[in-house]
Amino acid sequence: MTYASLSPQAALPSPSTAVWQLGPVPIRAYALCIIVGIVLACWVTERRLRQRGVAPGAVLDIAVWAVPAGIIGARIYHVLTSPEKYFGAGGDPMKAFAIWEGGLGIWGAVAGGAVGAWIAARQLGIPFTVVADALAPGLPLAQAVGRVGNWFNNELFGGRTTLPWGLEIHRMDPDNPGHALRDDAGQPILEPGLYQPTFLYEALWNLGVVALVLILDRKLRLGRGRAFALYVMGYTVGRFWIELMRTDDANQILGVRLNVWTAALVFLGALIYFVRVRGPREYLIPLGAAATPTPPATSDLSQVDLSERETGAQAAAPEGYRVVSEEQFHAWRDTGVAPPEPADDDVSAEGDEPTGGAATGDRTPTDGTAAGTREALDGDRADATGARPADRDS
Repeated sequence: MTYASLSPQAALPSPSTAVWQLGPVPIRAYALCIIVGIVLACWVTERRLRQRGVAPGAVLDIAVWAVPAGIIGARIYHVLTSPEKYFGAGGDPMKAFAIWEGGLGIWGAVAGGAVGAWIAARQLGIPFTVVADALAPGLPLAQAVGRVGNWFNNELFGGRTTLPWGLEIHRMDPDNPGHALRDDAGQPILEPGLYQPTFLYEALWNLGVVALVLILDRKLRLGRGRAFALYVMGYTVGRFWIELMRTDDANQILGVRLNVWTAALVFLGALIYFVRVRGPREYLIPLGAAATPTPPATSDLSQVDLSERETGAQAAAPEGYRVVSEEQFHAWRDTGVAPPEPADDDVSAEGDEPTGGAATGDRTPTDGTAAGTREALDGDRADATGARPADRDS
């Protein structure tokens, strides 16, 4: 039996170039994929935050902290788990800072990004669990797009395969990163045989995790960080079996790749959290001058117009947020009347009345209205907010 008879029927090609020069500036496919993934994650998260009552544009304030912290955490994890490349015999410690040459660990990215998001959430007065649950479907979507960068880099593939599909892999030039070695005729050199496209498996698995989180979150009304825990469990299950297929160099513990152990431990931690933590989904009402209902989003993945808050009068940033029930939140969205606040709050329900401007149109309810005119005032509030029912899907 010849090798040809065992070959897969379809060969998936790989790019021979992952870096392009724009004058003196190198444009790297891996970096572009990461950027696109971050933008998509912010897009989804913005919609979900707004559905829970967070002011428009808050995701940008969160991303300012979370994205750099995530990249730093991803690089730290990679360096700590592959120290021989930088500190071993023949290693170059300065290469630890050469992030453009690749080497990012998703576990460090999630941990670092969580720290950055926590800092931003505290500054904005948003419960961290609300931010985590809003991010839950956006993060695996970003990871799926990021895996396309591995395809350009001809990396993170599995072993030789005889399945009906297989991946062509170029032999990359170590002296010219991002480019394949070429033969005397100028043609890129391919490694012999075809290989398991494990990066593609992970990308498709991540898209499945996106669907899983959206469907179960909509059905179960997950809150208190449980949607994020569901994402972690879904991702680590896929990473466990995909990691076992990979053949790239990796440190091992008891003959098993380090990332396999990490996936198993992180899954157990997320499972324990998901089972033990209970409670309804949190909804927020802004405090201060910004405590005016904003028209709700129509879906998780609808288009975001972050510039709409710039039209008309500039909306004041919230001083903070109150956590309310789902019923209270939707009543506030429909009527503009905030539910009673705790006695020790500085802002009373009367003080939460809309004040007009961009959020309420040209109509401005007056203060100090007598009890006999209260019903008319509530009608004005309903007109000012458009009396539009809030979308309850997430």
